[in-house]
Amino acid sequence: MDLKGKVALVLGAIKGIGKGVALSLANAGVKVTVNYFDWAEELEVLKTDLTDTGQEHLILNTNLLETKAIPGMIKKVIERFGQLDILINNIERGGWPVVHGPYDQKQWDLEMETTLRAKHWVFDAALPHLKTTGDGVVINFSSIAGIVGRSGPASLIFNDGYAAAQRGISLLTETWARIAAPEVRVNEIMLGLFQTRHAEETRGWALLTEKQKKTLKAHTLLGRTGTVDDVVKAVLYIIKDAEFMTGAVLRLDGGYVLGGERVAEMPDGIL
Repeated sequence: MDLKGKVALVLGAIKGIGKGVALSLANAGVKVTVNYFDWAEELEVLKTDLTDTGQEHLILNTNLLETKAIPGMIKKVIERFGQLDILINNIERGGWPVVHGPYDQKQWDLEMETTLRAKHWVFDAALPHLKTTGDGVVINFSSIAGIVGRSGPASLIFNDGYAAAQRGISLLTETWARIAAPEVRVNEIMLGLFQTRHAEETRGWALLTEKQKKTLKAHTLLGRTGTVDDVVKAVLYIIKDAEFMTGAVLRLDGGYVLGGERVAEMPDGIL
């Protein structure tokens, strides 16, 4: 895909991974709409950074938990740019056990409503426009919590409801790929521990002891947490180069899921 002149909607783009993806697309010639709701104190920096790309852009403030507001958000994108080619479905809420402790219903509902419900209604509203382009792309972000759940060193990071919602995203990815084909490719990036999500630069990470942090990194085969740049490279690959990939999950976790047990040295055998 030639990115110049394309139009993208990036959710959760006020900072961190969403912002990094939005800026990378703008620098590649994409007209970017970014949506945010929380972290309004980051807005002025976002405005400056987007302006510095020299690319036409739109910043929206929409509470995606209010599902009736979602079609209006999509309408604003179409009114401004006339089309929608790329949807970066980057919205979630995660309750860290080390932060929130035992569940209450409010936290559980917030995670489900944000991570699953909002993603669904954004995709539903955007799909007709994505299909019209004939070469649309959707990327859902999820987490390895959908695989590992509340287990091992990540027990302090991933709680039950968050993990269940993340597993649900993979089901949505597969279903949406069937619904959207052949005009739109729908894929998923499953994230491990990243500097702005579940690792450094997060409130929960600061609550972990140095030993706990070391254990989490040791469980990751590459021995480090991920960066925003790692995610940006994966996003650009899916959009630009993975023309025959849809309904797939790209696990970007540095080997956390495989970590822990290492391969034993090959024995001599008896023959």
